Amino acid sequence: SLDRSPLIQDLVQRGKLDASGVAGQWEAYVVQTVAQPFPGVDEALVIAGADKRGTIYGCYDLSRSMGVSPWTWWADVPVVQRAEIWLDAGRRVQRSPAVKYRGIFVNNEAPCLSGWTAEKFGGMNAGFYTKVFELLLRLRANYLWPAMWNNAFVEDDPQNAVLADEYGIVMGTSHHEPMNRAHKEFTSRRDKLGNGQWNYVSNRPAIREFFREGAARSKQHELLVTLGMRGDGDVALEGTGGLQSDIRLLEEVIADQRALLVEQTGRRIEEIPQVWVLFTEVLKYYDGGLKLPPDVTLMFSDDNVGYLRRLPTAAERASRTGGFGIYHHMDMNGGPYSYKWTNTNPLPKMWEQLNQALLRGADRIWISNVGDLKPLELPIEFFLAMAWDPASVGPDKLQAWTEAWAARDFGPEHAAEIASLVARYAKANAWRKPEQLRPETYRLEHHDEAPRMAAYWTDLRRQAEALGPKLRADQQAAYYQFVLHPIRACANLNEMLLAAARNQRFSRQARASTNDEAARVRQLFAASRRIRDTYNRELSGGKWNHLMDQTYLGYFDWQEPIADAPPPVTELDLPDVARFGVCVEGSPLAWPGFYLPPTLPAFDGLLQDEHWFEVFPRGRRAIQVEVKADQPWIQLKPAPAFSAGPQDQRYVAAIDWARVPAGTIAGSITVSDGNTRVRIGLNLLPSTAQQRQEARGAWGSLAAPFSIPAEGFERQTAAD
Repeated sequence: SLDRSPLIQDLVQRGKLDASGVAGQWEAYVVQTVAQPFPGVDEALVIAGADKRGTIYGCYDLSRSMGVSPWTWWADVPVVQRAEIWLDAGRRVQRSPAVKYRGIFVNNEAPCLSGWTAEKFGGMNAGFYTKVFELLLRLRANYLWPAMWNNAFVEDDPQNAVLADEYGIVMGTSHHEPMNRAHKEFTSRRDKLGNGQWNYVSNRPAIREFFREGAARSKQHELLVTLGMRGDGDVALEGTGGLQSDIRLLEEVIADQRALLVEQTGRRIEEIPQVWVLFTEVLKYYDGGLKLPPDVTLMFSDDNVGYLRRLPTAAERASRTGGFGIYHHMDMNGGPYSYKWTNTNPLPKMWEQLNQALLRGADRIWISNVGDLKPLELPIEFFLAMAWDPASVGPDKLQAWTEAWAARDFGPEHAAEIASLVARYAKANAWRKPEQLRPETYRLEHHDEAPRMAAYWTDLRRQAEALGPKLRADQQAAYYQFVLHPIRACANLNEMLLAAARNQRFSRQARASTNDEAARVRQLFAASRRIRDTYNRELSGGKWNHLMDQTYLGYFDWQEPIADAPPPVTELDLPDVARFGVCVEGSPLAWPGFYLPPTLPAFDGLLQDEHWFEVFPRGRRAIQVEVKADQPWIQLKPAPAFSAGPQDQRYVAAIDWARVPAGTIAGSITVSDGNTRVRIGLNLLPSTAQQRQEARGAWGSLAAPFSIPAEGFERQTAAD
């Protein structure tokens, strides 16, 4: 390091090493080949950081260039053996990162991370945290909020804080744990702290002493001190009766905390990094006029699902020396709903929000809640890459960035396909978080939404399972973690819920396949257990046991269910008959059985759309039916039914518009077994030649809904 190594300083003084653009900069480094640096040495590769972390990042940069993934331990990405390593001669400078403090918040860590660390390390001790520290450095991060649900970083293992300093990791505490004190440190000694209340009005002397002990830690280690106060645990502040009195109380809290920091460290307060996190109700105090010293960093929060609520204004940027940061979520435990099971973070959405933060000067501190850390490997790396060098991850580079990640960890041959798979599963999971999926989420009757979602996940799973065998044996564990497990598990979940939706719908229609769907739900629930157990018990010899213990099925409110519960299903007592039923697109009803006749959605002469109906048994015996159109311009073709029933049959109806006589607006299709007859009505909306001419090259219809794909634009007009 330039600031502490006599060897490096000597090379600079003798003109052998060029430190321009690096010396005095935050975490910058230079990598340079130096000819004859010392007697007896022909050539040297010199890595020189402006400071300790700059040097560390330079070393890991070399490691990454040699083919070592940051996830080599954390996701079993193999290191390729090479006979030789060649380095280009010359000089390369890495300047200071875009965001000064960049890190993650290990949170919501039960039952997965807590169970895993207990089994593998004996708890969240130094053995565990050294693995976390190394990962952070390999990802060019420098900041950590440690696990806090039932943990106290400093007290759980005295070596935790010591090793954080040795690794160069700046330690912080979460948004509701001020003054370097874990909340567990308060709850574990509550009976010894005054009246035991986390209340600055009723228990100020005891809490001040609690804060004083935390302030003393700021003298020993490199810390970023969280200021302020919330309620007892991660809840709202216990109010004093009104907004303005709450604001005055918080101003007193922060003033006292800053005085304690000066008292215990002997440093000027401006020299101590501090942050106040405007999470949930805390934002209203700032908006209500709370006066915060200008050297304190203001950290704005997202809405718990990745959308930033607030960013600094130009006036704020001009007046605050402490700068601004963001608190981001990739994982959430709390209202309005929790999502903790798998990755639901599409990179384009992340880029858009993080870029907004950069454009508006929120670049002092970035931290993201990453839950158990796994299985959020890819969005974590992207988040930290954006914080390090956002120019390398521009809006037109997202696919290239993902392909480069896949090529690094799996080789270039299948990089594009792997990048597509991980992008597409995250996109679908963001449409609706898996924990919030219900049987009724994707509609059976409108625009084929449910079948399209089923096809989407079936295609993803087919591609992921077909690609796996093409990879090397030593890549299988990493591929399972990054690609195959999330796709297989989420495809199974979606299929299970859609089977449950069909079960409920079919029971209303008295379909025999109601019972097939019930059996399918039970089969898929059992498959979900096998998928989970493969990750926990079989993958890498059980290395990751418990990291898939998270429940995700059967939410009733925001709180996670105690145990996974499959969706409820219905079974019918089927008669021993050969009886058929008919349902039509757009309706939950079935015939015979409803007093109004069935009618397909209107056929649009501009869209030239198709519509379907299904024929199915209503008893235990097979059915034989005849399906016949009453007009030659009605075209019928069989298609697979969206059903687990082997005898359910779909028919797709289309119109041969060239053969439709002028003035015709109706037709029909008849389904009959010789005894029972169901007539399905068709309504037409014919288009005129003039309408077809006017519509050429455009998007539209006569009456039916239509959609315009985002890429289907005619032109785009730049706007300010």
